[in-house]
Amino acid sequence: MVDTTADDGPIIDLEIGDVAHGGVFVARHEGRVVFVPDVLPGERVVARLTDTRKSSFWRAEALEVREASPHRRPHVWRQADIHVAPGLRPGGADFGHIHLAHQRELKLHVLTDALQRFGGLSDPDVALLPAGATDAASPETSDGTGWRTRVSLHVDADGRIGPYAARSHRVIDVDALPLATVALENAALALRSGDPGRIDLVQPADGRVRVLPRPVEARGRGRGRSPRRAPAAEPEVIVEQVGDRRFQVDAGGFWQVHRLAASTLHDTVAAALRGVGGIDPDAWHLDLYGGVGLFAATIADQGGPATRVTTVESDPRATVHAGENLAEWVGARAETGRVDRWLAKLAAEASAIDRERLARGAVLLDPPRAGAGREVVESIAALAPATVVYVACDPVALARDIATFRAAGYEPSHLTALDLFPNSHHVEAVATLTPTGAQG
Repeated sequence: MVDTTADDGPIIDLEIGDVAHGGVFVARHEGRVVFVPDVLPGERVVARLTDTRKSSFWRAEALEVREASPHRRPHVWRQADIHVAPGLRPGGADFGHIHLAHQRELKLHVLTDALQRFGGLSDPDVALLPAGATDAASPETSDGTGWRTRVSLHVDADGRIGPYAARSHRVIDVDALPLATVALENAALALRSGDPGRIDLVQPADGRVRVLPRPVEARGRGRGRSPRRAPAAEPEVIVEQVGDRRFQVDAGGFWQVHRLAASTLHDTVAAALRGVGGIDPDAWHLDLYGGVGLFAATIADQGGPATRVTTVESDPRATVHAGENLAEWVGARAETGRVDRWLAKLAAEASAIDRERLARGAVLLDPPRAGAGREVVESIAALAPATVVYVACDPVALARDIATFRAAGYEPSHLTALDLFPNSHHVEAVATLTPTGAQG
């Protein structure tokens, strides 16, 4: 029954059903779907409706748990616990109230459900591994904390520094950052004020935390002026390490956030390639959305010093670093370009010999959260590579792209999920696809 006496929205009782994609859970109220964070399947909670604009579903915030799940625990980030007012709960740890083992069960469920509903796979066989599972010397912590080596904090107009409150753009004060490494947490909490914008903190392999202010400045004058980022100084180049290999990257450039993620992904991709017979050293291999060359190095490690591998990345600074990081392989090239346009150019200009070598090669793609999309997937399939290895950070985007690959004659032969973001809803996946010969 709706309580219309609440100040900020109707307060209702809900029984929570299944987990949904995006870190929320599904309840029903008078036949309507209601999405609620900070809860668990099977719980009975008191919630406040926050968004009733859509006819298809509403959104709510949990206020109190009346019947708790056995999988609930005190939140690893005290300020995000259910006992804190919703508007003061920081974002970024939306599964922190769930025992770690059950978090992984929920993530695996979300992934397999997406693969069934959007990928058309009837019974996907997926194993989920924690970060560091491939390296017993560097295990994950028992509660999934202390892993972030990169944190972005925000600075409001009053100079307040902190994360955003969950599902908002309001900066809040916090006294802990439990997902961060100890050194990074200490550096972040020592910040006292800043210019409006953002402050990034980065702890690379050398252990020293870099603090990178990202202030904004007003554009134009008077009413309606909008902020823009102030010009950045020449970026510092840092070094990250995966096993014995070193990678140059800008301090503010992209690198995996979890301290064990890059090595875990390298090992997982290497195992996927070995599982399909390894790398043909005389073929032509592609690393798309390649960043600073992490996966191109994984490919070339297996193929040997003359391996022909081309990494494609739209960020020119990352491309420069990729060229340096891959310099030991005479056949390695780093090219700057949008993947869709680069593939179109390749299709138009590739010689018969190039196409034959591509057909014996592997294509690795690690697209952004939105996925590769139909155009890119179909362009890859048209090259007819022997193997496709897809590294994904969004289950639904992966599933949709797999459906496109399947229509183009590729089927997933192996799927591995990786929990590289403990205490959040995010899950990484690595899919190996091979041609079936049946074009759809």
